[in-house]
Amino acid sequence: MQKRIRIKDIAKLAGVSSGTVDRIIHGRGNVSKKSREVVEKVLREANYKPNIHMASISLKKTYNILFVAPGFSAGEYWHSVYKGIVRALNEFENIAVNCKKITYNQYDVYACRKVFEDALKLDFDAVIIGPIFQNETREYCQKLKEKQIPYVFVDSNVEQTSPLAYFSANHYICGYLMSKLIHSIMQNSHDIGIMQAMRVGNESANSTILRKAGLTDFLKENKLENNIHRIPFSATEPESNEQLFNDFFNENDNIGGVVVLNSRGNVIANYLHKKKIKNIKVVCVDLTDANVKALKKGHIDFLIGQKPERQGYLALKFLIEHLIYKVPVMVANILPLDIITKETIDLYSEFNDLVYLDQFE
Repeated sequence: MQKRIRIKDIAKLAGVSSGTVDRIIHGRGNVSKKSREVVEKVLREANYKPNIHMASISLKKTYNILFVAPGFSAGEYWHSVYKGIVRALNEFENIAVNCKKITYNQYDVYACRKVFEDALKLDFDAVIIGPIFQNETREYCQKLKEKQIPYVFVDSNVEQTSPLAYFSANHYICGYLMSKLIHSIMQNSHDIGIMQAMRVGNESANSTILRKAGLTDFLKENKLENNIHRIPFSATEPESNEQLFNDFFNENDNIGGVVVLNSRGNVIANYLHKKKIKNIKVVCVDLTDANVKALKKGHIDFLIGQKPERQGYLALKFLIEHLIYKVPVMVANILPLDIITKETIDLYSEFNDLVYLDQFE
């Protein structure tokens, strides 16, 4: 087992005193910019992780963290993110950490603005944000910055913000990959349908924008001339979807593949099965309970996993370390994508990769 690196080891590597390293780690006293930069570089390279359990006991402080994200039900994507946060809370149960969740309607930009406004009235040490709407998230983050409240993102990053860190899959690569997969299983002469949710305020989700860019870039780079059609979908009025899909496919009879850029792929996959439409391939994202069920039945051909539970787990874990020790963390934390089929789904478990987890311990 690798020997745990100590403060005096960091001091020796950085060429400073142990007292200087201790002050930097614990955020106490004045330290020169040069010394801080050298020590922080060594901390990163050595992957130094202090004993936060003992530190929290000695500090006798309660940390209050807010998780503000889209609303969810059991088995949905954001529920997986939240399960990761709860997992971290259980792991660090010896630390006095309270985590409150407050959610907004991800299909209504106005509801999102209201929740962000309400969240600013609450008293917290740090915030974990699940961003959907870019402009609203930027405004919220600017106000957090003014209040000097640190925040991290899960699911995606938002440009023109300054998070302490973000934990996400690469949505551009995800869209690029989905485009590549659909082309590997459909006839090249056919058109592609992209299912996108209708939102109040007519703003696409941050992740959807990036995935669509990746999808279209794959087509351009490979000089593919498939026509792309937007398939409307309502998450707030699901009873209207069958008619929406009927109208779409009646008007577009050359669709060979459907790519779903949100976590509701099971909706159209089950529709195609119900209508006995077998010549249209389907590629979706997110291992929600409903998507997994459709995958196992063969209604979805490929399902892309983004490790949402691990995103939530790492976000809270790193945030706790920052609050207690002020240890610098890597800003961009990009998690790998998983390509799942009905043959492999029963073998898949997000937290079964112990080797991967070890690098964060």
